[in-house]
Amino acid sequence: MKNLRIEKALRAIAAKHHGMLLPEAVVAEAKNPKHPLHSRFTWENTEAAHQWRLHEARNLIRVCVEVVSNDVDASPVFVSLSSDRSEGNGYRITAEVMQDSDLRDQLLKDALADLNVFSRRYANLKELAEIFSAIRKVKQAA
Repeated sequence: MKNLRIEKALRAIAAKHHGMLLPEAVVAEAKNPKHPLHSRFTWENTEAAHQWRLHEARNLIRVCVEVVSNDVDASPVFVSLSSDRSEGNGYRITAEVMQDSDLRDQLLKDALADLNVFSRRYANLKELAEIFSAIRKVKQAA
């Protein structure tokens, strides 16, 4: 139910901007304490600044990648497992996760969950049908 109120409020803001939902406009509207989105923001500036710095730290962690051998593909140095996120913990070194069978299994489950999200988000794109078929095969084998 809450998500429907959020969606309705966001749609109303987008309508005011010719269908384009701009984060700046969302914040501007939500500043009003009576707006349904107001409680979804941290208005106390010290806490908001701290939360923003945590967000920046997460971004720094996510962009840290390493190139393995002579490949042009880079892989993340750190990974966040869903089981760690639920406990409020942070990131693990990917190479160590890959060496621990339980952690590697969790990473695989997380990857499959991400693929589910990807498949739902882009299900309308028929050009990706082969990818969706491959995803289904991987899920069945896992």
